[in-house]
Order: sequence, then C-alpha cells, then structure tokens
Amino acid sequence: MDRNAVRRAWDTVAETYAERRDPDGSDAALIDDLLDALASDPRVATDGDPLVLDVGCGDGARTLANLPPGSVGLDVSRRGLDLARETVPDARLVHGEMSALPFAADRFDAITAYHAVFHVERERHPTVYDEFARVLRPGGRLLMTLPSGRFETVRRGWMGGEMFFSAPGRERTLDQLRAAGFADLETRTATDPLGSSTEFVLARLAADPDGTRPEP
Repeated sequence: MDRNAVRRAWDTVAETYAERRDPDGSDAALIDDLLDALASDPRVATDGDPLVLDVGCGDGARTLANLPPGSVGLDVSRRGLDLARETVPDARLVHGEMSALPFAADRFDAITAYHAVFHVERERHPTVYDEFARVLRPGGRLLMTLPSGRFETVRRGWMGGEMFFSAPGRERTLDQLRAAGFADLETRTATDPLGSSTEFVLARLAADPDGTRPEP
C-alpha cells in the first residue's frame, strides 16, 4: 500500500479502531515516566508544560489525552483528527505524514509514537527517525512502540477494512534509532490498546555537554 492508500485505509477504520480499543492500560502509564524524565532533565526543563508531539494520534483517547494541555497531535487520517477534535479539544491537531513532519527544527521537548511507525514502509523508517530527531530539541525524549519482528503485509479484514504493517525487526529498529542520534534506549513491556502485550522504547536525543545538538 502506498501512502495515499494507507491514509484512505485509516479514514475507513478510524471510528471502529476508536470504539474497540481500551483508553486505559499500562502503555498509557508510560507517559507519566516520560513526563517525569522531562521534568528532571535541565536540558529540556521549561517554565511551563513541556511541548509534546503525538505522532499518529488517531482519536486521541489513548495518548494525546494524557499529554500536557497544548500538546500537538499529528495524523495522516483526517477522520482520525476529527475524532481527536472531539476527544481532546485543547490539543493542537495537524494533518501530516511522519516521514516529512510539517514543523520547524528543535521545536518539541518530546515525541510519542504509539503503534504508528509500522504503518510506514520499513525502508522509510530511518527517514522517520531522522525527522523525529530534527524536530526535537537537544536532549528531547522519544517514547514509541518497538516492533517485535520483521514483517511487511496488508491485513485484510482488520477493523472491518484493511491495513498495512511493515517493520525491519526489533534490533534493526534500535540500531536505526541510535543512527538517528538517540541514546539511553530503555525498553518496557506494556498492555496495548487491544489487550495484548507490546514492547516500547524510551530514548533521549543525544546532545553535546553544552546542550546543543551534536554534529552529524
């Protein structure tokens, strides 16, 4: 499936996915750990709430609703954003694609990407992680789903429609994150929106001692 087909697929299944997934669970609790890490890191400490980007926010109930007020939700599906507008009215919502984020560099303190990156072709995952690094401030944090295996498939009948899934494997994903400039990678296992266990990775964008972005 190409990017437009994935967008259309999400528009088709957005409401069913929102209805079937549990808005609570231990993966939502990981956001508290992310926010605690931001609060204790002087490199990203701010006078107010940290600015967080939720990539693949969908209807917003699982992740965006648990982020600080004013957080930004990005999704390729306009229907998903319509649902998020009802669920999280104080969030800023942006239609866009994660391999070409429509934001300036060094804008965000953190990024969350739950069950999102594996809907992009695995060949483009390094570009996605480079984009995450570009829009994060030095020392910024990333919390994202870590795929357990290597796969590329279209699942027919998924949520009453079809959906594309693609990943290069767990270790390859971790290597790609390091290559994009992320450090201090820590993995956790938590319950995902549909009731099964999923691994997540928390990481920090490396910075020079003076707090600036390191040279590539």
